[in-house]
Amino acid sequence: MLDITSILMTVAPELWLALAGLIGVLLGAIFGERFNSLSFKYGALSLFAAAALAAVHFGGGEAFGGLVRTNTFVNFAKVITFVLAGVALIISEGFLKRHETTRYEYSLLIIFASLGMGITLSAADLMTLYMGIETLSLSSYVLAAFHRDSARSSEAGLKYFVLGALASGMLLYGASLVYGFTGTTSFTGIAEAGVTTGALFGMVLMIVGLAFKISAAPMHVWTPDVYEGAPTPVVAFFASAPKMASTVVVANVLFTVFASAIDQWQIIVSIIAGLSMIIGSLGALVQTNIKRLLGYSSIANVGYALVAVAAGQEFGAAALLTFSTIYAVTSLGLFAAVLAMRRRGGMVEGISELGGLARNNPVLAVTLSVLIFSIAGLPPFGGFFGKFEVLRAGLGAGLVPLAILVVISSVISLGYYLKLIKIMWFDEPTERFERVDVSVMGTVLLCSVVAGAVFMVFISELGTGGWASFAAAGLAN
Repeated sequence: MLDITSILMTVAPELWLALAGLIGVLLGAIFGERFNSLSFKYGALSLFAAAALAAVHFGGGEAFGGLVRTNTFVNFAKVITFVLAGVALIISEGFLKRHETTRYEYSLLIIFASLGMGITLSAADLMTLYMGIETLSLSSYVLAAFHRDSARSSEAGLKYFVLGALASGMLLYGASLVYGFTGTTSFTGIAEAGVTTGALFGMVLMIVGLAFKISAAPMHVWTPDVYEGAPTPVVAFFASAPKMASTVVVANVLFTVFASAIDQWQIIVSIIAGLSMIIGSLGALVQTNIKRLLGYSSIANVGYALVAVAAGQEFGAAALLTFSTIYAVTSLGLFAAVLAMRRRGGMVEGISELGGLARNNPVLAVTLSVLIFSIAGLPPFGGFFGKFEVLRAGLGAGLVPLAILVVISSVISLGYYLKLIKIMWFDEPTERFERVDVSVMGTVLLCSVVAGAVFMVFISELGTGGWASFAAAGLAN
């Protein structure tokens, strides 16, 4: 007999987000522009509620005849991504008001993108996986081009859409090959059937398609342009919640569906990880736009995350959750700080505009410095522990060349991270930034405290032996 309560709780976050999104559409149709401002609070509360629902049923379950299956591994990622999406939505309102693009559709797009993330994380079938990825992707394309009066935003949305469509086609073709050679779309069925030579080709195409979604090299070409052109709060969302969800999805698919082919996909993922680290680190060295710099930085950080994926379930699952959580929180804080770079003429994005920030705005300078030190992986900040977990996972799995690349890439990255510190603390002051929204400054402060103090003190509760290990154990169930 079916346990209806268990089934409903398994898909509760996604059902809630779907309902919240549809109700939001109805409210927007009824109240029109009067719902614009309220929609941001409505969307954030909906996302926080979805995170709470995922936490309540943390152990997971199965629903819809095996199309959906959750466990502690994916529910851990859901809780983090939904919370980050809610915060990213909160800090968006002030920016959109100043650019006269405050529309309730923005909040609904964030909700539907988060719904896509939830479906993708919960997927236990190739059809569910593709449906979730496309729900996230279609919402993301529109978000990237949301500032319709900006040529850069329109260009970013178009580039993202064209290249995203190509990646989706490769993912779908790969999934069809896997289905054709195994006779099933079920994750469990594919794992039991084993990976034949034909299915191996499908697996490779799926990895390529998924690599685009997480902006891993050499499928990274869209990332710097989209990060530079899309509205800053949209990029804050892209760099945090979907990034966390997508890397966990990649790990979930490889660890569960293609576990028997680890010798094959480990080589592919290792190459992608190595390219991402080197291309991301070297590309960021020559950037003068801070959003492009952070775009290349995100490529390098995806490379670090993929080291944990290449290490396999035993060594890499907990390390991936630890690193991705710390990176996503830090990245959200960094883009919130970019939102604070505003003068009377509008937003400024040049790295040189941070000159003398320590004298003009010492609070912002200190908090931004903490976030930079964390993402650079310098001790004793949170990012150091995340990279340490990745490094330990790589060495534990015998991936010594990748571990060496992690160290080399981290050293290279100091070139551009410390450059930002030098400009903020030692260069001549430029014109002061305008006063920022409370939500933006609060997010920068909160993320810097979490990255600089909370992770540092409570890393044992998060990392190996803590919540991440507990969550990773759910993959074995």
